Amino acid sequence: MQVNFEITEKQLAFIEADTDEVMFGGAAGGGKTYVQVIDAWLKAITYPGIKQIIFRNTYPELKRTVIALALALYPQDIAKYNKSDHVWTFENGSTIEFNFLTSATDAMKFKSAEFDIVRFDELTHFDFDTYIYMMSRLRGANDFPKQIKSSTNPGGKGHYWVKSRFIDVGEPLRVYPAFNDEGDHVSDVIFIPAKIDDNVFIMQTDPDYKNKRMKALSKDDRRALGEGDWDVWAGQYFSEFRREIHVLEPFVIPPEWRRYRAIDYGLDMLACYWIAVDFLGRAYVYRELYESDLIIEAAAKRILEMTEDGEEIEETFAPKDLWSRTKDTGVSIAARFDECGVPFKQVSNTRIAGWYSLKTWLQPCIDEFGKPAAKLRIFSTCKNLIRTLPALVHDEKHVNDVATNPHELTHAPDAIRYFVDGQPEPAYIPPPYEPDEEAGIDFWEYGG
Repeated sequence: MQVNFEITEKQLAFIEADTDEVMFGGAAGGGKTYVQVIDAWLKAITYPGIKQIIFRNTYPELKRTVIALALALYPQDIAKYNKSDHVWTFENGSTIEFNFLTSATDAMKFKSAEFDIVRFDELTHFDFDTYIYMMSRLRGANDFPKQIKSSTNPGGKGHYWVKSRFIDVGEPLRVYPAFNDEGDHVSDVIFIPAKIDDNVFIMQTDPDYKNKRMKALSKDDRRALGEGDWDVWAGQYFSEFRREIHVLEPFVIPPEWRRYRAIDYGLDMLACYWIAVDFLGRAYVYRELYESDLIIEAAAKRILEMTEDGEEIEETFAPKDLWSRTKDTGVSIAARFDECGVPFKQVSNTRIAGWYSLKTWLQPCIDEFGKPAAKLRIFSTCKNLIRTLPALVHDEKHVNDVATNPHELTHAPDAIRYFVDGQPEPAYIPPPYEPDEEAGIDFWEYGG
């Protein structure tokens, strides 16, 4: 029999992708659920006996999206649908099961199951443990493809880990390795972006979806759902963050600018940042130290090693809890760093006020040249700060505060909060200041 399905170029790329882990999506309207259902059908008729399963987070979501679409698209002369088991069974022995998972605990009901392809629709609605556990269900004594194929929009409880696994690793449409906690290469991943404009069918039949209804959303939702922007989503604390504004390529820091350090320290992570402040009080985070399992002596040594010869540091800002005396020695962490050659300046460490101040420093504005800018910008080499700062979300119980879980996300932003709390001073302008008009150079041109 012949069945004609209309697909886009990006959907075809998803269907043809043979990488271990494939993630499709971005903006709403990109045809994510549609391509999952079509791809599952094509694999079922191509590989007789193949076993596939498609997950949504809840049964109501499953029923009104994946199941409804499959019932509308699948010709039932070569496959039958069992409504009670939610399984399509094909004449060639292939099966496509529909199911839902609300947590990693639910995934244990598949402990003895085997699948050739596991599919997650709206992947960001799932936690990482659920995803990894279902990867272990990919097995079978056959030569069928063994893959996890997912589709999603930005947002949801799994936004951070999905972004880390598929978006932050590199450019889209390229294959990258994925590693386990021990650093072993366990699979290869690829991200296939899809936006509304990629879906020529919805643009032709329902142009108002993009031109009117998507524009009715809030600004942040338009960025996430309309543009497929992974740096913003519902619940994000620092929705001010714009990669195109706050991240810039490194440049030579003028010697006249004031330089500071800010630190968040624990055995679980040392996050130390070098920040330069220009004549107008704008800050540039230009160097990053992000390393775990360093005792105080080793941490101080690394900080001094990464501070260049002749680099004058005005202050190193640190939270006041580092001045508390430890039980084993009776000496504070701050005092021990001081003994190792890294003296600290104590800041108040008030969380909510500190986060509010940081939001002000991140607020996009227009500079004196008419270009988008902000009071705080970050060199592209500070990868962990760029990764974690926009990933912070509101605490569910204290909405004005930042959630402390996952804790790994908080180290770098905490250090920058201490910098802001330290009230760094702008670089000093020696009087009288006269711009070099003949050379056409002014001091605030630095940083672009």
